[in-house]
Amino acid sequence: MNENEMTVYLVRHCQAESQDAEAPLTKEGVKQSDRLAVFFADKKINAIYSSPFKRAIQSVEQVALDKKLPIIQDFRLQERRLSGKPIDDWKEKLAASFDDPLLTLDGGESSKEAAKRGWEALEESVEKREGAVMLVTHGNLLALLLRKIDERFGFAEWEQLSNPDVFKLTLSSGIATSVQRVWQADANKAPHLT
Repeated sequence: MNENEMTVYLVRHCQAESQDAEAPLTKEGVKQSDRLAVFFADKKINAIYSSPFKRAIQSVEQVALDKKLPIIQDFRLQERRLSGKPIDDWKEKLAASFDDPLLTLDGGESSKEAAKRGWEALEESVEKREGAVMLVTHGNLLALLLRKIDERFGFAEWEQLSNPDVFKLTLSSGIATSVQRVWQADANKAPHLT
């Protein structure tokens, strides 16, 4: 890797008990977080940034301990709020938000707004020139970040994400040059990215 290249690991949190901000990992989620720590054991990580949601932080606590790094919480990595209130047809609305990035439901955030804040967090982590960094986030925001890199990544690919999931993004002089899925919970679910 040359001095202008950066690696960003985009990590979706492990399995959690619910979508609530304070929801902890399930027993399976705790096992998944242990497997994530094993996966990252031989990888150089210089900084860990995470959504402040409990499930995201718990997903990488062991990685942080092993690497002797703090987990830097960044609200911009929290999950996108689709709507300000529960909606029965949320999946259809989410699909529509991939087709129309400006679609905003009452009390919610558009895909464009969510992607913008997530990308700002990513760019700031890279600007600090910290070498390889990890960003821990949630499924919808992860999908929107991947879509900024590869517009083919849409609702169908979001549906194929697993808990957890890891994508390795390589940037050269601040420009994304490659993205690849490097680890996932279910090998049978693989978005088609090259």
